[in-house]
Amino acid sequence: MKKTSVELELAGKKLTFETGELAEQATSSVLARLGDTVVLVTIVEGGLTELDYFPLSVDYVERLYAGGKIKGSRWVKREGRPSDEAILAGRLIDRSIRPLFPKNFKNEVQVIVTVLSVDGENEPDILALNAVSAALSISRIPWNGPIGAVRVGHIKENGTAAEFLVNPSASEADLSQLDIVASQLKDKTVMIEAGALQVPEDILVGAIEKAHTETQKIIGLIEDLTKQVGQKKLEVSEDPILHELAALIEKSYKTEVEDLIKARVDKESGGDVTAELVTKIYEDYKVGNPKTEIDKKTVVKALEKVMFQMIRINVLKDGKRVDGRKMDEIRSIVASVGILPRTHGSALFQRGITQALSIVTLGSPRMEQLIESAEGEETKRYIHHYSGLPYSFGQTGRVGTPSRREIGHGALAERALLAVIPKQETFPYTIRVVSEVLSQNGSSSMASTCGSTLALMDAGVPILKPVAGISIGMMSDEKKYELLTDIIGLEDFSGDMDFKVAGTDEGVTAIQLDVKVPGITLKQVKEILDRAKTARIEILEKIKAVIPATRASISQYAPKIEQVKIPVDKIGEVIGPGGKVIKNIIATTGAQVDVEDDGTVAISGTDEESVKKAVEWVTGLIREVTPGETFEGEVKRILPFGAFVEILPGKEGMVHVSKMSTEFVNNPSDVVEIGQKVKVRVVEIDDQGRINLSMLFGEDADKPKDPPRPMGAPTSERSFERRTPSEHPLAMQFGRERGRSSGDWRSRGSSSRPSRPGFSRDRKPRY
Repeated sequence: MKKTSVELELAGKKLTFETGELAEQATSSVLARLGDTVVLVTIVEGGLTELDYFPLSVDYVERLYAGGKIKGSRWVKREGRPSDEAILAGRLIDRSIRPLFPKNFKNEVQVIVTVLSVDGENEPDILALNAVSAALSISRIPWNGPIGAVRVGHIKENGTAAEFLVNPSASEADLSQLDIVASQLKDKTVMIEAGALQVPEDILVGAIEKAHTETQKIIGLIEDLTKQVGQKKLEVSEDPILHELAALIEKSYKTEVEDLIKARVDKESGGDVTAELVTKIYEDYKVGNPKTEIDKKTVVKALEKVMFQMIRINVLKDGKRVDGRKMDEIRSIVASVGILPRTHGSALFQRGITQALSIVTLGSPRMEQLIESAEGEETKRYIHHYSGLPYSFGQTGRVGTPSRREIGHGALAERALLAVIPKQETFPYTIRVVSEVLSQNGSSSMASTCGSTLALMDAGVPILKPVAGISIGMMSDEKKYELLTDIIGLEDFSGDMDFKVAGTDEGVTAIQLDVKVPGITLKQVKEILDRAKTARIEILEKIKAVIPATRASISQYAPKIEQVKIPVDKIGEVIGPGGKVIKNIIATTGAQVDVEDDGTVAISGTDEESVKKAVEWVTGLIREVTPGETFEGEVKRILPFGAFVEILPGKEGMVHVSKMSTEFVNNPSDVVEIGQKVKVRVVEIDDQGRINLSMLFGEDADKPKDPPRPMGAPTSERSFERRTPSEHPLAMQFGRERGRSSGDWRSRGSSSRPSRPGFSRDRKPRY
């Protein structure tokens, strides 16, 4: 294939799609570039399968070389299993493209995105999504695209709306109160993924409208590329046997299908009823069509097609939902907190038979999650994990690593609460929430969101506001549509949409839209957000009735954490040479001490007293002591010339023997002993930062004292200072040690006179 490329200016940056040079054996491939971010998309169509579902797989492959990185592990340098972020990027692409494949298309399709280069400013996931749209459009695979996708941010200035940002850079994203990704056709929206800081609904609508302006340009670019190199699409035909079976069931088994719907809603023997009905239809059809080869899988597909169609007709024509609720009615809600005795916080939230048990664990800042990617390393201090094991569906199944669905649901609930998690300066804990979904029948991710809110409040986490979430569904035909609040599983399977919205009473914090039809209009988006807000406020009232406010204190079983901010230039004093000081603090107090590069010191421990001691120690180390201050200190060491007294935790000063008493002190041990508490006064801080102390106060401090008499000095009225060098016993001793008489060096100015401690060449002794 000839190398072909197209490009356009998008939000001030050049977007380029190129094909015909790389991965020539793939069904189609596109190399996309935005700034210095580059991704390669390959798509392979593997032929028809016997599966009863569309076997589409999307893999998002991150390579650390894209950012000039080598894996941090000492032993393993190859990239391992996909990160959660890579899985979420793959799901983002999957949810954007899946609705646009023909319903009868069952050929295997594999999409692989390889991130080749990242520049830290342009997100590779949005570039990859547009490149996948281009690769599908030029391939032979039937697909009702193309779509365009952009990320939109929103910045407020002085309380007023400033502007919407299209594909904001990393620095701009830090200032944005909104992060929304929209995948769109020319006139409809196919997928929305959003996180927001309690943003009003009208701003969200404005962001989606703004996205339409830019996605039209991307769609035009892809159409231009398709005109140049696009392949002829494969034809898709309807299965005639499936169509015939569906007509038979609709005509002859209407009552049985209605009974099946009721059994599925009640979750009572639904599986048994289905198996019996499938067997009956299969045998009856074989009697009437002995030469036609069918299997029970085809019967199941035909039965579900008829069942879902009946559900839709009941909603659209009769205004009747499968469980008898009104269109805007929420299922009954039951909630409670403090479920588990030894966890730091727990709550049970149940809506209908959807049930989530959420558990909070609090840890020190050193327990935060480290995330390694081509764009660098980052940390997370709030983490939400979702677990939905097979029993929650009433089924058997494999139990192992989290599925892509579980990772996606957990990320949605995490995003929903992230906007209200207190800042580390206010609440210096790492927070992990696990939602054990015990029963599932519609929107378990939103149940996890509500359960997490309750559990966080039970744990004493001072969240800004409670968060609740709800799912809105839709049934439609060519003429009309109906919105359904709080959809159950059957309404999800048979409906057109699952629009999840979470937020507080002030605004939206998270959105996730999945559709089964080719998109929804902006008018429908507005209506859905309004419907979701009404339901959200109702659920928030239920939450507040259970626990009106966050508990005043954390659990007795949670670690106690204090945070101290120290000057950066004092970090060395807290750590000490070779970590000696900080290790001593940890060993002595039993608390854990973590020092960050910005001077933040987090002190944690299970015992409140140990944390308090460590805090006092650290603050003492950095406290500036000034002359004149007094302290009640403890004697730590005694030396011949004085004693060292600890005046603050980890900070010592020296009391010289001359400052211990008004009388002459020959031995410091005669005055003080190790461990003794003494009152001391700061005399000075010398130029090396050493603290000189005194045990003398008031008049005693100012009273002059006779100097000590050297050993062997004669008792005389004559003062020590008036003696000549030759009369001083020490001088005579020095002379004898040198083999000289004191007269050898008595004459002043002699160049041969030795220098002695305590003497100068031209002056009398300096004692």
